[in-house]
Amino acid sequence: MIFKAVGDARPYPDHGYTGRQWSTVPPRLVRLDELVTTKRELDLHALLAEDSTFYGDLFAHVVEWEDTLYLEDGLHRALRAALHQRPTLHARVLTL
Repeated sequence: MIFKAVGDARPYPDHGYTGRQWSTVPPRLVRLDELVTTKRELDLHALLAEDSTFYGDLFAHVVEWEDTLYLEDGLHRALRAALHQRPTLHARVLTL
């Protein structure tokens, strides 16, 4: 299995972080098999687009809540890493 679990919602409280605030969180490596997704579905076009990381943050957004890492944004980046057989992903991790 690629991820620890596949979820379809954000079980943690709303953090209210904006894109600018996320940019202040330093990125670090996280293991894909430690992540719980917050989306069940992905737009295949977004996954395969050559410029998929051109817009927005280059790093995935992960929320650590109650000792669990939730992949809030960047599912396409995580899947691309998995398709390239990389076990880790650079992400900004916000601890609540």
